[in-house]
Amino acid sequence: MNIAITNGLLLTPPDFRAGLGVWSRTDGTSGSPTWDQAGNASVVPADQDFGACFEVIKQQTTTSLRFMGETPMIPGVYLRVSARVKAVAGALASARIAGWAGDGQRNHVNGVVEVGPTTAMRSYGEVIEVSAIVGIGSRKGVDMAWGTKPVFGHFGLDLVGSNGGVFRVESLRIDDITAAFVPSLLDWVDVRDFGAVGDGVTNDRDAFIAADRASNGGWVVVPEGNFFIAGDLSLDSPVRFKGRISTPVSTRVAFLKSFDFPTYASAFGDETLGIKKAIQALLGYTDHLSLDLCGRRVDLDEPLMLDQFAPDLDGFSNRRLIRNGGIQAKAGPAWNTGRWSSVATYKPTNPMMLTGVANVAQIEVGSRVIGSGVGREVYVNARNISAGTLTLSQPLYGGAATRTYSFERYRYLFDFSGVRQLDRLHFVDIDFGCEGIASGIMLSEKGEMIQVKDCYFTRPRDRGITSIGRGCQDLLVDNCQFLSNDMELPAQERTTVAINVNANDIKIRNNRFVRFAHFMVANGGGHIISGNHWFQGDGSGQGLRYAGLVLTQPNVQTTVSGNYIDNASIEWTNEHSAYPVFNNNEFSFGGLTLTGNTFLCSNTASWFTWITVKPYGGGHFIQGLNVVGNVFKALYGNVERIDRVDTSIADLNYNNMRNLQFQANTFNGVNTYVANPLMIQVSQNNPGANWTTGNITGLPFQGWAKSVQSVVAETALLAADNSRVDASPNVQFEVGSARRQIRLSWAQPLKGRVCVYVRMDRPQ
Repeated sequence: MNIAITNGLLLTPPDFRAGLGVWSRTDGTSGSPTWDQAGNASVVPADQDFGACFEVIKQQTTTSLRFMGETPMIPGVYLRVSARVKAVAGALASARIAGWAGDGQRNHVNGVVEVGPTTAMRSYGEVIEVSAIVGIGSRKGVDMAWGTKPVFGHFGLDLVGSNGGVFRVESLRIDDITAAFVPSLLDWVDVRDFGAVGDGVTNDRDAFIAADRASNGGWVVVPEGNFFIAGDLSLDSPVRFKGRISTPVSTRVAFLKSFDFPTYASAFGDETLGIKKAIQALLGYTDHLSLDLCGRRVDLDEPLMLDQFAPDLDGFSNRRLIRNGGIQAKAGPAWNTGRWSSVATYKPTNPMMLTGVANVAQIEVGSRVIGSGVGREVYVNARNISAGTLTLSQPLYGGAATRTYSFERYRYLFDFSGVRQLDRLHFVDIDFGCEGIASGIMLSEKGEMIQVKDCYFTRPRDRGITSIGRGCQDLLVDNCQFLSNDMELPAQERTTVAINVNANDIKIRNNRFVRFAHFMVANGGGHIISGNHWFQGDGSGQGLRYAGLVLTQPNVQTTVSGNYIDNASIEWTNEHSAYPVFNNNEFSFGGLTLTGNTFLCSNTASWFTWITVKPYGGGHFIQGLNVVGNVFKALYGNVERIDRVDTSIADLNYNNMRNLQFQANTFNGVNTYVANPLMIQVSQNNPGANWTTGNITGLPFQGWAKSVQSVVAETALLAADNSRVDASPNVQFEVGSARRQIRLSWAQPLKGRVCVYVRMDRPQ
């Protein structure tokens, strides 16, 4: 760029022959004394070296000559001010280019360099040339770097040193030499050319904005240095970094044409800080939907706690993606688990609150609550220090009491616990490299439609994805791989959990979970769990197997279909209930459909079952369960049955069972065939009026024999004289002390064999 051409500016002042009325004896400002009124100066019409020139007898230590015209200072433009000078007679002196910097109000700008290099005159008649380069940017070779405050200058010459000499000065020249710093063929601008200082202290925000505007579609280059930016900044031009920038925590920086992690890592000179500022910009502007990691692995020194690096963000509800790269934890004290113990009071009438919490200020939001009467995966999602209370993610089943509770605060690669609400944030193609150092993702207290897709969670130290409240509403986890940190441990020693949820409508689809304590602990309803493979076996030879999927809401409206469930059970509880004993104002266990799954176990204890119901209080029953079209297979040792009730706390009310469908399932290596309705054969070799079965064990959960769906004779019914009798019996249900027998009563003694379809419920 050359402003003499592009802006039509005449930079060089007029020749001295035009008169000295525009040449000041001081600073060049309007009203200052001019040289046409001075008795010691004149215009020489024809010097042999200069032609017409200015002659002065030096009478002051610093004799100044300033052009009173205002030469504009334009960001990105560099000017070379020069003059030729010679000594004619008298005492020799030195010469230098000088100027006066003025702002937009025509006030002097203090604190800038206003003189160029000084050159001594050593003999009479010797012509010397003095020059200085002036511009906004502090570039190498710039003698007077004025920054952005001056908008014009009065330029000229100083004669310094001894008085009494006579000197002649050729006309002053001002040339645009921007091309010497920024060749015109290059498609970039340098922020220094627009006043950026890069000292880590001066706020260079305005210089970055000016460079961005001047780039005209080209690149903005940030050279070596530490450029401090205070105040939100958006750059529309692509940007390259050799130096770095620093900002206050709350300042957001958006590189709109270079919005990717490598640019932010270069910009801030640190990967952890770079990803923080990139996410802050992703959630702070509307220009970008996606943060691309560009296949890079981000090494984290500490958890990414959103409330700390985006303190102004209270909630966010627009779709955003973080994609295509890896997040890796680097070992260090920032990942250490926080542990506390405290006495607190719980009352079921206030089911989501602990009160009277000792040392409540020490206990972090996001801590897991551990203690007597506490179900699995209960977390602190809020605290009130002045009131001494903690708000919980789920109620406690243990009843009213003052107890000592333990609290463990795990550390996550992405920690959103400090944000009130976060919606529609998606992670796609991300490798969460927890490596036994960190956990994966902690969701915010509220939120919906978080998606994790095509991701890897490698060895989360404690948890993969944690919900501390309702931030998991409509959570989508698709096509992901979860590899436990406990894979080498026996099943009974594992502690890691891949996912927990508290809200509704979760979709867990086509994932693989390897050797966790539980693959998911799920409260809420309306879930769809399909196409997954979770396996929890080990090589210990002890054959102990535990729940892969734990459902903690009795009435779940949940479908589990097409999964491969390997050496793990589905456990159905009501442990997240403040009143675990059934009352008539609630639904009991129901709304669960298991269809098209493959259930496998190997080298397993014979009492292992794939479907377990565990009531945490009495009076509950099952009022809707479909187990249809599944395959159950035990290898290297049979198991007794596929289902059981864990009665360690309470048993079910078998009298109220209804709407259980166990049909079309396949059994291999299972000793007891389980179905409802269950077909049994009843044989009577000697004529009898009452045919009573043994205990029927093949009904689901060894329920009572509550009804008979049909009785069909498989052979002729014969009287004592072997004559054929066409008859139908009366049926008695719940016969025997265990209520698991039925009795067929005939009008006369008969013998033969009948097929009976018996049920343990009464469908309604």
